[in-house]
Amino acid sequence: MNASASAEPSKHPPLLWLVALGFFMQTLDSTIVNTALPAMASSLGESPLRMQSVVVVYSLTMAMLIPASGWLADRFGTQRVYLAAIFCFVVGSLCCAASRSLTQLVVARVLQGAGGAMLLPVGRLAVLRAVSSQRFLEAMSFVAVPGLIGPLIGPTLGGWLVVVASWHWIFLVNVPIGIAGGIATFLYMRNEKGPELAPFDVPGYLMLSIGMVTISIALDGLSGFGMRHASMLVLLIFGLANLVAYWLHASQREYPLFATTLFKVPTFSIGLLGNLFARLGSGSIPFLVPLTLQIGLGHTPIQAGVMMLPISISALLTKQVVTPLIRHFGYKRVLTLNTLLVGLTMMSFVFIAPEQPAWIRVIQLIIFGFFNSLQFTAMNTVVLKDLTPMQASSGNTLLSMIQMLSMSLGVAAAGTLINIFTNIGSRVRPSALEAFHSTFICVGLITCASAWIFAQLSKDVRKGEEKEPTELSG
Repeated sequence: MNASASAEPSKHPPLLWLVALGFFMQTLDSTIVNTALPAMASSLGESPLRMQSVVVVYSLTMAMLIPASGWLADRFGTQRVYLAAIFCFVVGSLCCAASRSLTQLVVARVLQGAGGAMLLPVGRLAVLRAVSSQRFLEAMSFVAVPGLIGPLIGPTLGGWLVVVASWHWIFLVNVPIGIAGGIATFLYMRNEKGPELAPFDVPGYLMLSIGMVTISIALDGLSGFGMRHASMLVLLIFGLANLVAYWLHASQREYPLFATTLFKVPTFSIGLLGNLFARLGSGSIPFLVPLTLQIGLGHTPIQAGVMMLPISISALLTKQVVTPLIRHFGYKRVLTLNTLLVGLTMMSFVFIAPEQPAWIRVIQLIIFGFFNSLQFTAMNTVVLKDLTPMQASSGNTLLSMIQMLSMSLGVAAAGTLINIFTNIGSRVRPSALEAFHSTFICVGLITCASAWIFAQLSKDVRKGEEKEPTELSG
C-alpha cells in the first residue's frame, strides 16, 4: 500500500486520472475507426467492404493478451508493464497513421491492440493496490466513466477528423495523450510486483490463442483474406481442435490459465456462452451501421458518426432501470426476452432506405441502444454473481477475453456476410444497400437464436450480491 492509499477517491488523485486516461484511449480506438473505414479504403486503394480486418485484429489482439496481463504485471511490476502498454499503443498509433497499405495497417493495429489490452487490467490492478478495499468500487466507478465516454464520442470524432483533416488523425490524436500518460505513469504509479507467482500456463495460453486466431481468420477468410473454402475449413477445424485440446489440458493441470471448475457454476457457464453468441450480432452493429449510412445512403463520415450518438446516449440512460427489472422478473426472463428484442431490433435496420425519414432511424437506434445496454449489463452480472472470491479474478478475466473475442468474431462474420451477399447480388444487380439489409437479418437471427442459451437459466436467479462486472463491454 503506497501513499495514494490514504487519498480519497472523490478527490481524484493523479493515479485515478492516469488509469481513466488509459481506459479512455483503449475504448476510443475500439470505435473511432468505424466511421473512417470508407475514407481509409479509398486512400489505401481497397474496397470499403473489405476493411473489417482493421477492426477485427484490434479486438482479437486484446482478447489474446488480456489473460496474460495480470501475470505480467505481477512478474515485472505495474509501472513497467503500464509504461510498455502506453509505448506499444503510441508506436502502434504512429504506425497506423504511416500505413500505405491495408496489410501495413492491420499489422500496426496488432501492435496498438497489444498496448490497449494491458491498459485497463494493469491499471485496475494498480488502483487495487493503491486504494483501500472500502474505496475500490468508488475509485473504479470514477475510472469507468471515460471508458463509457470513449465509445460515445468515438464514431462522431472519427467522422469529424476525416472531414476536417484526414483519416490519419484518428490515430495521431493518441500520440500527445500517450506521451502525457507515459510521463504521469513515471511520476505517479509505483512499480509494485505481486506475491510469489504460480507458473504461467504457457502451453494452455498458446492453445487458447491459436484457437482464437485461427477461428477468426477462418470467419474472415471469404472477404478479408480471399481464401478458398477448403483453406477456411482446415483453419476452422484446427482452431476448434486447439480449444478442445486446451479444455483437456486445463482439466489435468494444477495451475491452468482458466480452471474448468469455473464452468461448474451454472450462471457462469450459461452467462459466458450467452455472452459469446449474443455479442456476435450486437458487436457487429457499430461496424455495420456507419458503413450502411455511408455506402448505402451516401452520408458523409461526420453524418454517420452523429447518427451513432443515439445508441450511446440511450445506453447510458438505460443503466438506471436494469436492477429493478432483474429484481422483479429475474435474469432468465429478462435475458431471454431482451435477447429476442435485441435481435428483432437489428433486423428492423432492414428498413433503412433513402426514403426513410431520419427521425424514424433515430428512434430505431435509440431503441437498439436501450435493449443492447440492458443486455450487456444483465449478461455481465449473471456471469460473475455466483463466483467465489477465489474464482472472481479468473472469471472476470475470462469474461473480458470472451467479450473482445466475440466482438472480433462478430465483425469478421458481418464482413464475410456483406461480401457474400454482394457477390450473390452482382449476378442479379441489387443495390449495395440490399446486401447490408440481408446482413442485418442474419446477425439479428444469430442474436435471437442465442436467447435459447439464456432460457437455460434457473427461474430463481435474481439480482443479489453480485461482483462488480467488467466495464470492457461499455
